[in-house]
Amino acid sequence: MAHRAQALIAAATAWFPEPEPTRVLGIDETRARSVRWVLEEAGWRRSNPWMTSFVNADTSAPGALLGLVPGRSGACVVDWLGEQSQAFREGIELVVIDPSAPYASGVRAALPHARVAVDKWHLVALANQMVTEVRQRVTRERLGRRGTTAEATWAHRQLLLTGYEHLSTKQVARLQTTLAAEDTTNEIGAAHAVKERLRLLLDASDPPVIRARLFDFYNAAADSHMTETTRLATTVQTWWPAILTALTENVTNARTEGFNRIIKDTKRVGCGYRNMENYRRRILAHITLTRGHRSAA
Repeated sequence: MAHRAQALIAAATAWFPEPEPTRVLGIDETRARSVRWVLEEAGWRRSNPWMTSFVNADTSAPGALLGLVPGRSGACVVDWLGEQSQAFREGIELVVIDPSAPYASGVRAALPHARVAVDKWHLVALANQMVTEVRQRVTRERLGRRGTTAEATWAHRQLLLTGYEHLSTKQVARLQTTLAAEDTTNEIGAAHAVKERLRLLLDASDPPVIRARLFDFYNAAADSHMTETTRLATTVQTWWPAILTALTENVTNARTEGFNRIIKDTKRVGCGYRNMENYRRRILAHITLTRGHRSAA
């Protein structure tokens, strides 16, 4: 039985094509298993395994999952890139990541010539999280408890997170009425304005427009005088070179997120995997067989 298993693993490995060169590399993480506590000799240890996926994020070429490794650290990025050929590494011009310091340090160590770009979707997610934190804090300060369906700011909280241009006339009126009634300090409205200015900034690609909208964003964040907006502005300032690269080059990590969805679906179909290496092989085999592959040499 053991020989058959080894033969199956060898046959499956032969299906996996070598990573093809790409100009734009996308890197992102996906949770390999739910968080659990494991009892060891030294005591209980928190197990929170992740996997890092490497994807061809160049939209001028077909999408492909190039690699999948355990962990989500800079070391796993360096190790995987170190296993690739020199020509593969030299061909990478842009690397798209979320605002992850470990990933950024790994990319700079392994690909000093490549430029790092931060995915815009993750920045919008941070802005939405900021608005939610402000709304929750204002509610606690005003009522001494968390919000419920009795509060309009809680009942219509999704309007605060939806892009303003996507709201209907009735929804805009409802949002304005809600803020006028329950946002007496105008903190929620100010947080919403900061979020929308960041969205406008991330939608720009022309340098003069980018500079003007960046000033508007920083100005709104400073005028709001809130810890939450200051933290968001600090994050944007820290990652600004990578954000500017994403805006001017018009690159995103959408493809990487798409492959992460396939990875999660594979995990659900398999009802979880205890062996990380078998999990990795199953994902690679599924994607290779369903999305086409080169013949093995």
